[in-house]
Amino acid sequence: MTTDPATDPATDPATGPGAADPRGKAPRTARRVPAGAAVLREDVTDAIRAAVFEELAAVGFARMSIEGIARRAGVGKTAVYRRWKSKLELVLDLVSAFAAQGLPAPGTGSLHGDVRALLEVASHALRHPVASQVIPDLLVEAARHPEISDAIKAALLDGQRGIAAVIVRAAVERGELPEGADADRALDLIVGPLYWRLVVVRSDLPPGYLDDLAASAVAALGHRD
Repeated sequence: MTTDPATDPATDPATGPGAADPRGKAPRTARRVPAGAAVLREDVTDAIRAAVFEELAAVGFARMSIEGIARRAGVGKTAVYRRWKSKLELVLDLVSAFAAQGLPAPGTGSLHGDVRALLEVASHALRHPVASQVIPDLLVEAARHPEISDAIKAALLDGQRGIAAVIVRAAVERGELPEGADADRALDLIVGPLYWRLVVVRSDLPPGYLDDLAASAVAALGHRD
């Protein structure tokens, strides 16, 4: 049986074994938590997740360790192992959690407005110091770990692909794009240059860059062969 210390009834003198009954009767026997029913504190779990991102940004996946994560989170190693069996499982859980959150597709009423709104959200996400360091490192590890590759695909591609599909479908319905417009191509044209500049080249965005990129992407998407 495993529980976090703060939730273990055996450590509470008011409720633990041998505690006096408030009605003055003989000390009562503590009720046992069913075997295997671990009680995991959410605040501890959140602290560990935050520590993982900080540790990834500081030392990278290859050098990251359960010991370092626990130390940064201010917990013991056992608190980490109660939740995840390995650092790989921990990272996959975090990536999957972000994939599940998703981002709402913009609905500005125009293709240019939707593209510009998507670029604004993406630029803020990619400029986050943790994201700018963690994502490239995980992409490198993905070449050696198929599990990471699948999770990264779900987090970085599938969600954005869904948003691009919504933008393209709305533009087709408004007559701004031709029938059969490719959502994957749209995603490449919209987010690809931004990712290259912020994550790969790591340079600042000049004034008006997002406006120019939105206009260029819309023009390319509307080009008919």
